[in-house]
Amino acid sequence: MKLSVIIPVYNEAATLEEIITRVRATGLAAEIIVVDDSSSDNSPAILRRLQNSADPPLQILRHAQNQGKGAAIRTGLSAVTGDLVLVQDADLEYDPADYPVLLAPFADAKIKVVYGSRNLRPNGHSSFAFYWGGRLLSVITNLLYGSRITDEATGYKVFCASLLKEIGLESNGFEFCPEVTGKILRRKIPIHEVPISYYPRTWAEGKKIQWYDGLIAVWNLIKYRF
Repeated sequence: MKLSVIIPVYNEAATLEEIITRVRATGLAAEIIVVDDSSSDNSPAILRRLQNSADPPLQILRHAQNQGKGAAIRTGLSAVTGDLVLVQDADLEYDPADYPVLLAPFADAKIKVVYGSRNLRPNGHSSFAFYWGGRLLSVITNLLYGSRITDEATGYKVFCASLLKEIGLESNGFEFCPEVTGKILRRKIPIHEVPISYYPRTWAEGKKIQWYDGLIAVWNLIKYRF
């Protein structure tokens, strides 16, 4: 199955070249679609330099104004031609070396969605509050939708492209995660989880998600349930 990787980018000059190198090194990405969400740092220049430096070449899309991760994913999705879509954050918290684990379940034609769970193996945490906030989101998801997932907020989500295009994404920001989770579970489509590695960065190192994004996530989980 042809894998399309969408990489949303916003001011990630420090890690951008390394993450693209790692994605290419897997040999599993048939296409890499990078969506620059109006970066103000050196990210655009880095992307131009890397565009045709190795296979596969980068398909670079750019927002004139910053819109958020969800908007970047929707823009990237419009260019996807693959059978599977994997969302790859541009920082180094999630390691493309886990791609084989994430893709293996799709050997079963019944599997439509795979989440990489940070909680199915020992991993570090960026903070106590961030870790338990993420666990709480999973509990709320399971209570609302009758699911049994362990990491709703994971950054590693892989979908059958046809399904992701069909559900009609609307979110602009980090609420992409609860939106896509809610819409998939409302359709009674099971989410298959696999253990992944996780290398959290701190807010001082550029982590962008904030405490109030957790409240927004809870609201969206409720909204898409009812």
